[in-house]
Amino acid sequence: MPFFAYKARNTQGALVEGVLEDIDSNGVANQLSANGVIPIEIVPTKKTVKHESNHQGWWEKFSAEKVRSIDVQLFSRQIHTLLKAGVPIMRGLAGLQESAINKSFARILQDIRESLESGRELSASMYRHPTVFSHFYLSMVRVGEMTGQMDEIFLRLFDHLEFEREMRERIRTALRYPMFVIIAMAVAMLVINLFVIPAFAKVYAGFNAELPLMTKILINTSDFTVKFWPLILVFIAGAVIAFRSYIATSNGAFRWDKLKMRIPIVGKIILKGTMARFARSFALASRSGVPIVQALKVVAKTVDNRFIESRVDQIREGVERGESILRTSIATGVFTPVVLQMIAVGEETGEMDNLMEEIASMYEREVDYELKTLSSQIEPILIVGLGILVLILALGVFLPIWDLGKAAIHK
Repeated sequence: MPFFAYKARNTQGALVEGVLEDIDSNGVANQLSANGVIPIEIVPTKKTVKHESNHQGWWEKFSAEKVRSIDVQLFSRQIHTLLKAGVPIMRGLAGLQESAINKSFARILQDIRESLESGRELSASMYRHPTVFSHFYLSMVRVGEMTGQMDEIFLRLFDHLEFEREMRERIRTALRYPMFVIIAMAVAMLVINLFVIPAFAKVYAGFNAELPLMTKILINTSDFTVKFWPLILVFIAGAVIAFRSYIATSNGAFRWDKLKMRIPIVGKIILKGTMARFARSFALASRSGVPIVQALKVVAKTVDNRFIESRVDQIREGVERGESILRTSIATGVFTPVVLQMIAVGEETGEMDNLMEEIASMYEREVDYELKTLSSQIEPILIVGLGILVLILALGVFLPIWDLGKAAIHK
């Protein structure tokens, strides 16, 4: 959207100036009027909204405490309580700024207050900090401004962020044990290649005998690791950088997000978790009075998966063409028959928001079950992998000794 520079007078008659983003000058005038500011002049400008972080030096940016999702979550709950109690938003923000434990978030609240004083809406003031407030968060605040239900919107956003936090914590807890085992196996392999096998290789060299194939493979692998470990590290670092650069592109992110959902065991958890996030966000937007097409457009940005986002956009385009949500949902190929049946009932009864809540709850229960059993599903794979590793090492290390022992017995 274009930017407009404005001059206006606030309720005290003082002149205020700034830059706002909107579709046209009428939208900017509506923003100013909604905040009790009388516009005097509104002209297009190439200047953009300045973010508070731009005023910090590089050291301040590096050493500043990061704003965490829990900070935004607590802010949502606190501002809901204040607005519900009838506290003016400026006074509420001032109190939250003073009591904020995170100093970086306190500076953001101060910038929001100053932005509100200059005539901007709350959503426009929060827009200045896109790394703190997500696109979905900003869109919902905008809906609250249009409907006059700011306190209710912030409560729903708090519940939404709580769901997101619990989901991340469950996944982190479930993956802790498998990751520990995999890292331990990798370290063990590194130690064996760098120190253990070279020691055995010196012993075998004194035998002057033909070594088994497995032993030769282990010795050659160890020699390569010892001689070229710097190149191996460079190759691994280069591969990681190349991979991160690739998935940072639009096409790369789409392909990776699609591939993630096909990974054995973990893929179905990612898919169900993403669909739960979509259903919960859609129910929240729909219940807040957002039209379906606009809700789908906003929700598509919250799923954090380019592949699912493209499928949500496909649903939105179908609805815009006049098709039913059910038909377009079937075409996406990501919903289960049970979910499709619930969508059909929701369209017929007009209770789509409630049915989406049920869908979200169903997916959450499935994700919770999958996460609880994740360790038990991965454990057999880890045991088999560890067994194969031990077998290879045992055969490679002890076969020459076994052969020499048999030769000595026959002699």
